[in-house]
Amino acid sequence: MKNKIYQKIAEELQIRENQVEATVRLIDEGNTIPFIARYRKEVTGNLSDELLRELDERLKYLRNLEARKEEIIRLIDEQGKLTDELTVKIASTMILSELEDIYRPFKPKKRTRATIAKEKGLEPLSNIIYLQSEKKDLFEVAKEYIDEEKGVNSEEEAIDGALDIIAENIADNADFRKKIKSFCFREAVISSKVAKEEKSPYEMYYDYSEAILKMPSHRILAINRGEKEEFLKVKLEKPEEKIIDYLKKQIIQDYKSQFAEVLERAIVDSYKRLIEPSIEREIRSDLTEKAEEQAIKVFGKNAKQLLLQPPIKNMTVMGFDPAYRTGCKIAVIDKTGKVLATTTVYPTEPQNDVEGAKKVLKDLIKKHHVNMIAIGNGTASRESEMFVSDMIKEIEGEIYYAIVSEAGASVYSASKLATEEYPDINVSLRGAISIARRLQDPLSELVKIDPKSIGVGQYQHDVNQKRLNESLSGVVEDAVNSVGVDVNTATPSLLSYVSGINESVAKNIVKYRDENGELKQRKELLKVPKLGPAAFKQCAGFIRIFGGKNPLEVTSVHPESYEIAEKLLTNFGYSVENLSDREKLETMKSDFKKINVEKTAQELGVGSLTLRDIIDELSRPGRDPREDLPKPILRSDVLKFEDLQQGMELTGTVRNVIDFGAFVDIGVKYDGLVHISEMSDKYIKNPSEVVSVGDVVKVRVIGIDQEKHKVSLSMK
Repeated sequence: MKNKIYQKIAEELQIRENQVEATVRLIDEGNTIPFIARYRKEVTGNLSDELLRELDERLKYLRNLEARKEEIIRLIDEQGKLTDELTVKIASTMILSELEDIYRPFKPKKRTRATIAKEKGLEPLSNIIYLQSEKKDLFEVAKEYIDEEKGVNSEEEAIDGALDIIAENIADNADFRKKIKSFCFREAVISSKVAKEEKSPYEMYYDYSEAILKMPSHRILAINRGEKEEFLKVKLEKPEEKIIDYLKKQIIQDYKSQFAEVLERAIVDSYKRLIEPSIEREIRSDLTEKAEEQAIKVFGKNAKQLLLQPPIKNMTVMGFDPAYRTGCKIAVIDKTGKVLATTTVYPTEPQNDVEGAKKVLKDLIKKHHVNMIAIGNGTASRESEMFVSDMIKEIEGEIYYAIVSEAGASVYSASKLATEEYPDINVSLRGAISIARRLQDPLSELVKIDPKSIGVGQYQHDVNQKRLNESLSGVVEDAVNSVGVDVNTATPSLLSYVSGINESVAKNIVKYRDENGELKQRKELLKVPKLGPAAFKQCAGFIRIFGGKNPLEVTSVHPESYEIAEKLLTNFGYSVENLSDREKLETMKSDFKKINVEKTAQELGVGSLTLRDIIDELSRPGRDPREDLPKPILRSDVLKFEDLQQGMELTGTVRNVIDFGAFVDIGVKYDGLVHISEMSDKYIKNPSEVVSVGDVVKVRVIGIDQEKHKVSLSMK
């Protein structure tokens, strides 16, 4: 059974079976996906974290499938109906819905027309009709089953009851159902009509139809939501004639026989009364499941890109949370994220105290040497941006602003976590702190927020929430571990996503740090309550200790490879201490470029992939992988929506990537849409082939809808 699972996963992921087997062994030993991806490359054949997560998901699915097969075999055997043929059929099935179809005829049923007919003793008659071998006249045969005590009063009633049994048997036949589903997936059409004549986001679906084969996931989810909100009536139009013809060919042996007409009646009844409604439910459910999986993938990819936005380091940032009546909330944080000052100003309507607000903010900027203003993109963002832009012109020295997504800031502000972090700061001011810190270090700040609330999804509240949470948790874990975490400054929220560390251990680390001062080396983690050798092995390589006893601990070199790293340095006449010496580091880099990796790996008794990683880390100790990504666009002047013109070329930041395109912040209040057809001169299947959240892109304005405030953009 194991081999079959390994074969299936290898085939689906297009990797070797021995890679699957080795990876499964590592997972079963309790290793985390980030640890396997980073430190067991030789074992897995260098599988990426994304591929490893997919493998882990399929492994769980197929193991659950095997457990269900065993249960079904047991249940059928208890009924005394298990045959060798059935056992083989169950064993060879690799899809859960097909397995349930095989079990369908043996499932205990509520009372149906067929079960009532069986109670009346009509099953033998149904077998005679279905087998079509009886030469005697059907009505003569049916006469033998008349039994007034059982409620069978005539030949017609006997035949009708037998046909009910046949109809149910046809509907329960797994092979028929599989074929009917395949007809539907190839040829069925989803149509939607208006249910109530009102303006809604679903107007394009008020008279709509599309083949399910071609229907993209975002349209499936949109129609589902429109139906749920009662704006749409949705119907699945199936190839009924083709399905009934197929069933007739499978069941009727001779169209001139006395059984042909009654069997046709049973077939039509079976299809219309039993098969069609259940197949429609199953197909709609399958379509929704696939669409949800696609939406979850898109969301996960976007969330990862957002989490990995480059930090703005060594800057004092002013967070500006815009509003109207209640005033704009302001928070100044230093380069370490510490709150220096908070206040509220009223430059927007109804107060319009522009001069008073300028005076307060200029004083704060001067006092705390603010370099950067982070403006939230919510209500009153446009007016706030204009105010900030005007104010900057009146200040000497370089100061810039950036528009920051404030999605989830209000959720965070009122959370238990925010209360623990800032117990003495008003809820309304915490949003401004979050906005400032998002610009300064997006990853550290965004891990505090439920990933569903960070504003980069598509129908994220409509999809299976358990699956979404599992997927997003994996995405956040991969992002955090790819960057590494400074154990002496990290919050419990950030630490809890480090490989091998859970929420309670994360809190214990912070408590240990508070009581004993900064950690000086990784092995000190072993003194933290509940963090034993197994957890240490999983987390150690992702923990960073700056200014500690061992310069290797600002890199992702794992303690199990310290000896290899030290030998490598010694071979070139260097020591670990030289990692902190800028001049030595430059000569070290050029020496490492001359290394024959395969030969050196053999000499040191280590895998070549691991050695390459060690060389990379020693060449750039303490490097943040996010530094290689495009920086946020910093602005000092404002562009009005009214200033936009067709043909204008602009630089913008990708805010969200969905199935049909990408939304780009071009510095006006409303994000512009680059439709998938305007992304490239070449054909592309998915926008994520071209752009990711956070990318800085050059775009051209190709359409402006003043009334709806919509901007169409092109990247061609």
